[in-house]
Amino acid sequence: MKLYVSNFKGWKRMSLHDLLEASYQTFLQEAPKARIILLHPDSRFRSMLVAKLMNETDYRVFYYAIGQDDVDLRSFVYSMTNSLADQYPMFGRHTNMLPQEVFKEPYQHFNTILETFLQDIAEMSKEPFILVFDEFDLSDQSDDVQHFVERLSSKFPAHGKIVINSRTLPRLPWVSMIAQKRAIILKDNEVINRRFYGTTQTEKTDETAEVYGLGPGFVMLNNQPIDNWEGHLPRLLLFFALDRPVVTRSEICQAFWPELNLEQAVNVFHVTKRRLHKALDADVLVHEDGYYMVNPELPIYYDVSEFVDNLMVARSIDNPETKMAAWQRAAELYRGPFLKGHNDTWIQNRREEFVAGYIEVLTEMANVWHERGRDEIALMLLQKGVDADPMNEALRRDLMNLYHYMGRRSEAAAHYQSWIAWLKERNLKPSEEIKAFYEELMAI
Repeated sequence: MKLYVSNFKGWKRMSLHDLLEASYQTFLQEAPKARIILLHPDSRFRSMLVAKLMNETDYRVFYYAIGQDDVDLRSFVYSMTNSLADQYPMFGRHTNMLPQEVFKEPYQHFNTILETFLQDIAEMSKEPFILVFDEFDLSDQSDDVQHFVERLSSKFPAHGKIVINSRTLPRLPWVSMIAQKRAIILKDNEVINRRFYGTTQTEKTDETAEVYGLGPGFVMLNNQPIDNWEGHLPRLLLFFALDRPVVTRSEICQAFWPELNLEQAVNVFHVTKRRLHKALDADVLVHEDGYYMVNPELPIYYDVSEFVDNLMVARSIDNPETKMAAWQRAAELYRGPFLKGHNDTWIQNRREEFVAGYIEVLTEMANVWHERGRDEIALMLLQKGVDADPMNEALRRDLMNLYHYMGRRSEAAAHYQSWIAWLKERNLKPSEEIKAFYEELMAI
């Protein structure tokens, strides 16, 4: 079989073998950059790529195909444990010890199930390995399974990767996961680096609703801020819907009104949705096949999307000027913590992921300015970083190192002591590693 693909010099003929090999080499190049790799539903060779992964020796591969019975967390974990035990006989020795009571209330015992399962994962291989979730679209109706895989990816062993093969886009927060360098989306031999859900746009027009989540969170329409929300929940519902490709009503109710029973939560949801539509004078959320999504016909600019677009440009382009321009634009877009002033669990999780992208930008720009001999600018950028993420010890080390390099040893010491005082006020302690680093730095 021969296929024709375009390149810069025109058209050239490539065999199916060559196309598959190109996809495989792209996978090998990109996989080390993330913990979870989604083979985009529109990929032509995704199933063949899975087969090739299983036949090659670059990674040890464990495989699980989602089944029709994986409708809840108990069924999913039970079936997967048995399947992986066929591939690694010791798998499940921790998970199988869990009492059945923990699966009767999975939300209540979710962390216990996750941490126990991770113990089995950690023992599965000492070599680089992949856990393939095939036919993942069969879990589309299960909030539990989708949430479990999302959380699993956040704690997956550093030498392991999750690969998802699905006919639909899984309901995971891909944008924030990409910002954190936790996820990457591959479409054959191409990395998807913008419009991850195929809806939100980064360009602005006169008719565009401008949505800003980096900072306190606000929406502009016709160049005017919207202020007729009738409470904060309609506004937050918009941000929640933008967070994932699609969401279920039960996900919304669990995130916003976990203390209410389902009937009460659904009633409040519909009131909140009507207020959202009224505020933007449009049907913002549409319902299709059991899912809610932001209306694809509604022109929306979302600063978070542009922020991550620029992260991806800087990660994928070699040109130093293009990289710096992308970093600078991303830094401009980051006006503060995601939805500052709100502390819902889902918001706090996204906040951590987006600040990780911001720290990446500041660190990379600081390195460039240091290499150019502009250490004062590098110092300012690193200080912005520790202000944004006070617990980031890697940034603290870089900052103290730069102070020391500039001959400002006393300022390095003052910075460290000020941070120690800040930690004590919050009953926190520095790691042994950074204490040793500081002592060694002061001894030089």
